[in-house]
Amino acid sequence: MLKIIAEGKNGAYTVNQLLEIMTALRSPGGCPWDIEQTHQSIRNDAVEEAYEVADAIDSNDTEALCEELGDMLLQVVFHSRIAEEDGEFTFENVVDGICKKLILRHPHVFGEEEVENSSEVLDLWDSIKKEEKHQQTFTETLKSVPSAFPALMRSAKVQKRAVKSGVKPINVLEDKSLQNAVLKLEEAYKKNDNDAVFAAFGKLLFLSAGLQQTLKVNSEEALNKVTDEYIASFEKAESEGSLSEFKF
Repeated sequence: MLKIIAEGKNGAYTVNQLLEIMTALRSPGGCPWDIEQTHQSIRNDAVEEAYEVADAIDSNDTEALCEELGDMLLQVVFHSRIAEEDGEFTFENVVDGICKKLILRHPHVFGEEEVENSSEVLDLWDSIKKEEKHQQTFTETLKSVPSAFPALMRSAKVQKRAVKSGVKPINVLEDKSLQNAVLKLEEAYKKNDNDAVFAAFGKLLFLSAGLQQTLKVNSEEALNKVTDEYIASFEKAESEGSLSEFKF
């Protein structure tokens, strides 16, 4: 058994002690499971923790939020420890990097730049990020949206960045793209053309996500709300014994 790591001042642990605990878990004599892990093996854990943080926020559960933020911090420490063992980077490098990024992206706070509102702040961030990442074209900004994002979120973000280049957003009242996508999907389905159905359905989802630019509605939040309403309606139908007639 490894040496017990005592609590810090006032009976509370600190970030430094968290790092010590992770080092102990990954050291000889530590936890066999923790020692076996790699960046790839715990990749999905980081994703799941982020969603659990979001769920705690949506539930307005501050106690759960505190706990889930701790779980998310564990993922940062875990990956940092693995990287340090491989000679790649350390937790200190992670902290240093984010501090430098915050200072660089807030020249209106830590520099001489002046902004009047949050909209100008976002424009400033975009220009700084493009310079940071050496992006010369708008296409490069679109390609930089992570493919690991949920598909709906990724498509909405890509189209949001496209609009900043001057591309017109989809207007549900004027643009017939959405209606045309529905017609193509119906046509492909009637022909039993699976490839065409796949393509048309994807286009319909993509265009639907893009509507949030003109509707000023978050597609993820809107879909989640409707899904909750579906579950509530389903529950009511089940309790009434009328699932065979259920329609939403």
